[in-house]
Amino acid sequence: MKQLRAAASQWRSVLGLSLLLASAPLATAQTEDLKLPNLGESSTSMFSAEFEYQLGRTWLRIFRSQVTTVNDPLLFEYLESLIYELVTHSQLQDRRVELVVVDNPTINAFAVPGGVIGVHNGLLLYAETEDELATVLAHEIAHLSQRHFSRGVEFQKRQAPINLAAMLTSLVIMATAGGDAGLAALSATQAMAQDNALRYSRGNEQEADRVGMQTMVDAGMDPHAAPAMFERMMQASRYTSGERIPEFLRTHPLSENRIADTRNRARQYPKSIRPVNLEYQMMRARVVNQLADTPEEAVQRFRGELKGKPRSREAAQYGLVLALTEAGRVDEAALELDTIWSGDPERLEYLIADAEIDIRRGHADQAAEKLSRQLRLSPGNHPLTMTYANALMKDQKPHIAEEVLVSQSKRRPNDPGLWYLLAEVQGLSGNIIGLHRSRAEYFILNGILDQAEKQLAYALKLVKNDYLTSAQINQRLQDIGAMREQMENL
Repeated sequence: MKQLRAAASQWRSVLGLSLLLASAPLATAQTEDLKLPNLGESSTSMFSAEFEYQLGRTWLRIFRSQVTTVNDPLLFEYLESLIYELVTHSQLQDRRVELVVVDNPTINAFAVPGGVIGVHNGLLLYAETEDELATVLAHEIAHLSQRHFSRGVEFQKRQAPINLAAMLTSLVIMATAGGDAGLAALSATQAMAQDNALRYSRGNEQEADRVGMQTMVDAGMDPHAAPAMFERMMQASRYTSGERIPEFLRTHPLSENRIADTRNRARQYPKSIRPVNLEYQMMRARVVNQLADTPEEAVQRFRGELKGKPRSREAAQYGLVLALTEAGRVDEAALELDTIWSGDPERLEYLIADAEIDIRRGHADQAAEKLSRQLRLSPGNHPLTMTYANALMKDQKPHIAEEVLVSQSKRRPNDPGLWYLLAEVQGLSGNIIGLHRSRAEYFILNGILDQAEKQLAYALKLVKNDYLTSAQINQRLQDIGAMREQMENL
């Protein structure tokens, strides 16, 4: 999937959808014979919330099958918590939001109908503060709360007849096909339709700016971060060629007027000096390690930062700990960790970093014991649980790791990384039926339905005189059939 990373950056968010909808020729030939599933009737001319929810989850399976996502429980939980905080202060009524973190260094975030919010981990490197990141996330949440997808379709219906199947296929093409397809679609659009759609899209952007800023204010965040973020993004775009403009700016075009409007809106609120958010800076340090070509490259970067004046010295040192651990220089990593851990001994990031150093040293038993004690204080904590299960596996205790992960899967059924690790420990514990079923769940979440069916078929052959397990597997096979029909209808 690594070779498909570039394709991920070509996703056109819902904002750009109206531009493509005006040109059915790109998708019509591919969609003439499609039969759309009946996902619910709308009480208005727009799609129902349930329709959008099902559309979003189907799209997410397709998307995951074609991009590389990030398996980092600490980063995921941080972003999920931030999004939840924003959502609870937003106008979004259907709060069944699902996050996907894409392993991509580009500046991008997107919202898909039905509450799917995507974030490129590279965005964290560009947003220097949590409030700047929240600016982008609140903007995307506003697109969802204002139902811009449904309203865009309604707009196009007023402009010209459009095949709904063609529109849905276009949505997937925009997510996976790359820039050339989008440009070809735009060039095929009549000039007047382009102008109307572009004007509508600009209206969406202005509305999302306004509603998103109100969400930030209600959540207690700094609205002045919005113009600061937009100004730096526009400045960066001035030094790039047309083909290298950040994807977020392609689908969310900035202008001097838009930035001025945002600045004027922020002036309605008092400006305060906010302290550096250590947790956010630590997440940025994790992303630096994820995107570095080699651990040694990350080591050199953090050492360079520490010689200067980093935004957070503690976060830079934490990043150095992670880089040294990944490079196998665990003794150096332990020494660096000791210098910052003493000031905050209960910090989750440090507890997990310490456990990972123990595991690298071959002391997985010590790591598991420490994590077990911590989990008694924070039961169900996802990053702790995943690290604990990994330590148990490395300590040759896959049966216990399996129990831990099976329990956690009931809390986090939509986490592909959990199912991947669970399959691994089940293989080591000898639970081959469980292994195949867990692999199937992993493949389902990643939209690889053929492989999911094969895994369940393998499991079914091994079941002997267990009616309940057989019935559960057969039901899951039926579920896959329904998922395939929905995916094929896009």
